[in-house]
Amino acid sequence: MSENIVEIIDLCKTYKDTKAVDHIHMTIQKGDIYGFIGRNGAGKSTTLKMIAGMIFPTSGEIRLFGEARNQFTARRIGSLIENPGLYPNLSAFDNMNLKAIAMGLKDKEKINEYLHLVQLDPQDKKIVKKFSLGMKQRLGIALALLGNPDLLILDEPINGLDPEGIREIREVIQYLNETKKITILISSHILLELSKIATRYGIIRNGQMIEEISAKELDEKCRNYLSVKVSSADRALSLLEENLDIHDYTIHENNEIRLYDDIESAAVTSLLSQHDIQIYQIYYQKQDLESYFLEKTGGNNHD
Repeated sequence: MSENIVEIIDLCKTYKDTKAVDHIHMTIQKGDIYGFIGRNGAGKSTTLKMIAGMIFPTSGEIRLFGEARNQFTARRIGSLIENPGLYPNLSAFDNMNLKAIAMGLKDKEKINEYLHLVQLDPQDKKIVKKFSLGMKQRLGIALALLGNPDLLILDEPINGLDPEGIREIREVIQYLNETKKITILISSHILLELSKIATRYGIIRNGQMIEEISAKELDEKCRNYLSVKVSSADRALSLLEENLDIHDYTIHENNEIRLYDDIESAAVTSLLSQHDIQIYQIYYQKQDLESYFLEKTGGNNHD
């Protein structure tokens, strides 16, 4: 049985008359890379801040590592939410060292280890205000790792990065999860990248969790298919089953049939035309995380 690192029960956060988070339930299991998806204003950052302990819920419950939040919880969580709090006139090492002192950590080798992990040189004296955005994001992750957290929360860690920077962050996340066994909660609007690393997903809309789904379940739902809209779905299916050995399909509104078997559209068109079944539309559909997300949230603009 999987251990729950985060369990959210009926969580709400209200600002005046606005419900930023509205009675959500959420479960993150040990070892997950949990992709948290939602459009701008959906409640992602608010939820992450409540989990991290940066703001307090209006109501509901957050259980962390199997128990209610306590004095030890904060040490087991590392977070990079919004912009990392960096001292612009200090080097990467000095930024790390200041936080380590504040946390009561004395092992300077850990600072070197985490900086090397995110591909920053501990000996480099360059000050942070001269860093690229990617370097700042990587330093933010290194800071979040101080204290050896069991849960790492990353809010849009690849936002604004170039392809090389995105790849570097992706490799760091995979290493932390696979080698260091850190459970990771990550939000991102770059869904193609998220789909490369996430093991489970939560989709939030208007402050409400509309679905939690594993990567395996998503792969099963996001199958390629041939969509055929016809004058009579029943007659068409009878012919397709009998003549083309079609068995893997679903029926939708407006006499749409989605064929998941490996079949050429020309064969379908020829068969149905021969039997006077009108074809109104036929096309191949490749569904991925982005199209699935858009279908669930009902819009083309996401973030």
